[in-house]
Amino acid sequence: MLRLSERDVQQLLPMDKAIERVEASFLAQHRSEAVNRSRERILLPHSSLHYMAAALPGEKLLGMKIYTVTRSAWRFVVLLFDSESGELLAMIEADHLGRIRTGAASGVATKYMARAGGQVEVGLIGSGRQARTQLEAVAHVRTVTAARVFSRDPERRFAFCREMSERLGIKVMPAECAEEASRPADIVITATTSAQPLLLGDWLRPGTHINAIGANMANRREVDDRTLERAGLVAVDSLAQSKEEAGDLIHGLSHLAHGWEGVVELHEIVAGNRPGRSSVDEITLFKSNGIALWDVAVAGYVYHEARRQRRGEEVH
Repeated sequence: MLRLSERDVQQLLPMDKAIERVEASFLAQHRSEAVNRSRERILLPHSSLHYMAAALPGEKLLGMKIYTVTRSAWRFVVLLFDSESGELLAMIEADHLGRIRTGAASGVATKYMARAGGQVEVGLIGSGRQARTQLEAVAHVRTVTAARVFSRDPERRFAFCREMSERLGIKVMPAECAEEASRPADIVITATTSAQPLLLGDWLRPGTHINAIGANMANRREVDDRTLERAGLVAVDSLAQSKEEAGDLIHGLSHLAHGWEGVVELHEIVAGNRPGRSSVDEITLFKSNGIALWDVAVAGYVYHEARRQRRGEEVH
């Protein structure tokens, strides 16, 4: 078994490869060549345990992500197995892996659902643990000229803007409120743990694409009913998981034109079965919950790269 640390993952998994692997997992999902099991949770007064599993039989990969959350820390690990022999291939520390695969999925959604061509501005609500890879992934698939960022903590907001301006080579500016970040944007990203909507549909310009990635519990919500009313296309990573976790859609269901029947799984768009948008003025929304299939897909890449580069710790 190979033990891989957070540092190993950071050095082995660039964003372009994460996007490539997540996009491939959507195609496998579409061809029914993947198995995905929704997240389960054990909620205790001072901690929680979360676990989810998936398989890519064509790549001989089978795996589970398991993590704990407390007030002081999040701890993630992916266990990766050979699906034919049952051998435990790797134990991978997976905090960065989870952030980059979530960003990569938004990159894929943006590639297929946002307006193509030209220079774009991004509005970002949130500057926490997921926000960096969200902005990085969108900048990989679109020509981003500027981003405006709002979060509650001014110090974190300004630090985020300085860091990401330098990292991405684009102008990343602090915004004083969510509306200021969202109104000028061609692409809006919400990456928070809010229980109340932070993005209002009346702020959105025609043709805006939204990646709503933060609220993956039924009691959380980032976008309001008006956003759902205005969205001509709503896509999710997994319908089954969304019906359990996507608070934005669960609470706003009556404001979706066709309820759950109108919600599309993103793999349908990636595979070309459904268009990513019907016009340049259509507002599109990707509601991301985060699925185990992405973890297994990128963990497989990390494992094979680690073997190739002779990285990690052998455990016998």
